[in-house]
Amino acid sequence: MSMILSASVVRVRDGLPLSASTDYDQSTGMQECRKYFKILSKKLSQLPDRCTLKTGQYNINFISSLGVSYMMLCTENYPSVLAFCFLDELQKEFITTYNMMKTNTAVRPYCFIEFDNFIQRTKQRYNNTRSLSTKMNLADMQTEIKLRPPYQISVSELGSANGFTGLSVPEYRGTGKISAAPHQRLEPVTLPGVVSFVLSLLCGALNLIRGFHAIESLLQNEGEDFSYVIAFFLGTAACLYQCYLFVYYTGWRNAKSFLTFGLICLCNMYLYELRNLWQLFFHVTVGAFSTLQIRLRQPQGKSPDYNV
Repeated sequence: MSMILSASVVRVRDGLPLSASTDYDQSTGMQECRKYFKILSKKLSQLPDRCTLKTGQYNINFISSLGVSYMMLCTENYPSVLAFCFLDELQKEFITTYNMMKTNTAVRPYCFIEFDNFIQRTKQRYNNTRSLSTKMNLADMQTEIKLRPPYQISVSELGSANGFTGLSVPEYRGTGKISAAPHQRLEPVTLPGVVSFVLSLLCGALNLIRGFHAIESLLQNEGEDFSYVIAFFLGTAACLYQCYLFVYYTGWRNAKSFLTFGLICLCNMYLYELRNLWQLFFHVTVGAFSTLQIRLRQPQGKSPDYNV
């Protein structure tokens, strides 16, 4: 009998399980599949965003987007088109129910276990094909799978489920790596974002110019404090790094932006004697504005390819 057996929601960055169905079978085959689930969870950031693992009489399918992966276990004869429609439905509901901040800051396993109610209801519908809505556009899904089929992971690539040593995945044409990857795309730039970027560059340039003037003054007057030079150049580096964080995605991006803003504030506090209040206010305000824009420009999730 073809059916979906279980499903889970996992954070891509570290494999932390966020939610899962609670009806695991205790048979030997299911126990083995649970081991494969754990192995795959730890390697999601190295895999394409749509994959299938065939393990004898069972298949494991998953999709990943916005740093979260949706995994499901089904019998080997369960239609692939329905499997990915099921995963897409989980993805849409999870994104609607929980924001990225909650998923990124979660520390306890299964902290969204209440999502299991939706998983169970959806699984029951997909296990009874007669109850599925006739509005499901399976033709589009079938076309999508033909044009961009899921990457087939072999059991040999995973190694032993009891002694996993490494996973080498060949380049998968047409599918980018997901989530915490350094080249994750960010949302489109907004006008306030462009303004913050330009102002950060301006502040960096002003700090750089004042830094060279401080060096010149230091060479002419031996009594000058060299620490002012350091403060100006640190301010320049902080402003430029804010520009980098705005343009590119990196791990711990929000934390880095707050630390960079803190460095800007410290540098300006140290340079209090060399700048008037308006100059200090300008530099600190621009730093705060840039930090806000970095926080608001989130990673861009893949637009769902699965039309249901």
